[in-house]
Amino acid sequence: MTRVLLTGGSGFIAAHTLDFLLKHGYSVVTTVRNQEKVDNIRKVYPNVGKDKLDFVIVPDISDPSAFDKAVISDPPFEGVLHTASPFHFNVTDTKKDLIDPAVIGTTGILKAIKKSAPTVKRVVITSSFAAIINLTKGTWPEHTYSEADWNPITLEEAIVNPINGYRASKTFAEKAAWEFVEKEKPKFSIATINPPMVFGPVVHTIKSLDELNTSNERIRDALLGKMKDQIPDTGVCIWVDVRDVAAAHVAAMEVPDAANKRFFVTEGHFSNREICQIIRKNFPDYKNLPSDSTPGGDLPEGGVFKVNNTRSKDILGLKYKPLEACIVDTVKSLKPFGL
Repeated sequence: MTRVLLTGGSGFIAAHTLDFLLKHGYSVVTTVRNQEKVDNIRKVYPNVGKDKLDFVIVPDISDPSAFDKAVISDPPFEGVLHTASPFHFNVTDTKKDLIDPAVIGTTGILKAIKKSAPTVKRVVITSSFAAIINLTKGTWPEHTYSEADWNPITLEEAIVNPINGYRASKTFAEKAAWEFVEKEKPKFSIATINPPMVFGPVVHTIKSLDELNTSNERIRDALLGKMKDQIPDTGVCIWVDVRDVAAAHVAAMEVPDAANKRFFVTEGHFSNREICQIIRKNFPDYKNLPSDSTPGGDLPEGGVFKVNNTRSKDILGLKYKPLEACIVDTVKSLKPFGL
């Protein structure tokens, strides 16, 4: 039975990854920030013993020694899935609140594994399309994004606002990971998972819709009638189902050919208008949704960049879920919260 360390286990992507790991027979230790999060996850898996699911509390991933004890286990770990990183825009200091935790958390765990977990063979790091996209190019319809692309954002640009700060945090953290492997030459290999907008059903514990993960907020807002008169711009108009992201993490840990590769995981393009149409078709009881004549929410008129997800399909074996199935499952998962 393979033992895996999963960081940030209470997060949106991590909760699905944990579910995937447990269903496929792994023994998992997951890090969370406090005892309340331990208790919440235990409630989801009341019949899973400590040999299959255990916890380490890591209050602050921006502490360089945060993961020093977490990487030590008996039986020892063979794989590490590092998903813990801040993704929110409620910040006062972009560098301190977003960039430092992402970068220090990533380099800190790699250093701890090299020092104290010699049995680890593969570390998979949750990166983002934010580390790929070049925002200076706009919609860039003549370009096809792939793993070869890097966000050229600078620290000066990063601290302008929290959105830039988030994108920079993912870029700098991923670059720091690759630099660590190049300079330190650890015994383990790494792989990074680079998803864009991540939609999908909620399985992690949230107290209210205000705690929803950032990507799913647009689905919530449509259901609440906030798009009835005007559909917001779609923004980053490519997406992936969270369950495919979870499967990608585990495959990147398992598959030998995934060693030291980035994986751009995306199903393809979507628009906010398309999301609203799917909800209206499948959930006619919601009366405050936009109509076909409601303005906004389309893809850019002049076209938009293309994507190449071939590597994720060829090496990780991903078969992407379609948008309609994803949105329907997401809406169903939000109903218990009063929607």
